[in-house]
Amino acid sequence: MMSLPFVLFACAIGAAWLRQRGMSVGFWLVGLVTMLILFRIHVTEVLNIQL
Repeated sequence: MMSLPFVLFACAIGAAWLRQRGMSVGFWLVGLVTMLILFRIHVTEVLNIQL
């Protein structure tokens, strides 16, 4: 699941390499939003720690 943002960023780099500016920015934005959503899920997850 966490590899998805990195794949999207790699697609953005590939699109930039091929001079597809719109696609590159699109992949980058989708990767950024995906990373923020995954971060929010990670931060708000409750830890079940028994002391």
